Amino acid sequence: MKDRIIEEIDHCKDDFYNISIYIGENPELGHEEFKACEVLTNQLKKHGFQVEIGTCGLSTAFKAVYDSGKEGPAIGFMAEYDALPEVGHACGHNLIGTMGIGAGIGLSKVIAETGGKVIVFGTPAEETSGGKVTMAEEGLFDALDVALMVHPQDKYVKSGTSLAMDAIQFEFFGKSAHAAASPHMGINALDAVIQTFNSINALRQHITSDARIHGIITEGGKAANVVPDYAVAQFYVRASKREYVNELVEKVKRCAEGAALQTGATMKWSNYEFSYDDMITNTTLSDVFTKELISLGVDENEIYEDRDGTGSLDMGNVSQVVPAIHPYIKISNVPCVPHTPEFREAAMSELGREAMMIGAKAMALTGYEILTNPELLQQIKQEYNNQK
Repeated sequence: MKDRIIEEIDHCKDDFYNISIYIGENPELGHEEFKACEVLTNQLKKHGFQVEIGTCGLSTAFKAVYDSGKEGPAIGFMAEYDALPEVGHACGHNLIGTMGIGAGIGLSKVIAETGGKVIVFGTPAEETSGGKVTMAEEGLFDALDVALMVHPQDKYVKSGTSLAMDAIQFEFFGKSAHAAASPHMGINALDAVIQTFNSINALRQHITSDARIHGIITEGGKAANVVPDYAVAQFYVRASKREYVNELVEKVKRCAEGAALQTGATMKWSNYEFSYDDMITNTTLSDVFTKELISLGVDENEIYEDRDGTGSLDMGNVSQVVPAIHPYIKISNVPCVPHTPEFREAAMSELGREAMMIGAKAMALTGYEILTNPELLQQIKQEYNNQK
């Protein structure tokens, strides 16, 4: 049966290659991925999936279901397909989206025998206001037994952790005045922003080593001879656990409140992007995926243990509601860092496409193990329950 899954995915190789290239050559920002959504869902429809577009009110999200009509687990595969500004698919989402549908299509070919269902979720805007956040909040993943996705990297890495994150914006409102003739008549909103940064810099001495606070000034005035009456700063606040992020955010807010008090400005805060929760890897599920990678010819000595995650993923929100993994596959023979032109080229390379096929197969084979091994699924669920 596993050989059949592999053969079915290989049979679609040209389609998957063409889809990944098409998405890569037509980069679309988050919630604007209409071309990617169309090409991915058309392929799923071609293979008998029932497709809903616009899931959870997100115009470029989708849910594609292949139901055997028999009792059995529900296996979820995540597809991402948004690009980055200027550098396009420099995070390899053209490969991620195609891997997601590839795994789903491959596994769908055998579930008439195994029972259960396969669901592919199109999750837009991972780079900003992640679609998985909305989907998780609306309960879309609650009926899944497991959720899987694979991300490109310059090496094979087991699924691990990620940082929880809040995106906080502070707007300061002051009073404009001529900076030379009547500075005493003004209230400098930019000073409030600068004081906020200074206070946060002092705060950094007293936070745990896993935490990160970093920000930019997006608005600081229009002319040097006018006291700025409006200024804006945006920050990411991250830590390994959601609870600590919540605690840090309150401290960061107090930094901004103090800056407003010192300068006489007023302050308003908001979340300018969705909050991401920390990734909880289900190690039982991860071990199955690793075993399948090795069965496909990947040298186990080239599969690295995850280092503590330093970025943030909306897959973290999925992992809070269902057993999940987020491993990495090797798309380059030389070191390259995501969000760079070099990584974009690797994601468009032949090696990248070959890795995409391996990732799709390994996910599909992992899904098959869960569909056919109730004891394994019980172990996965027990670990998940113990982690909550």
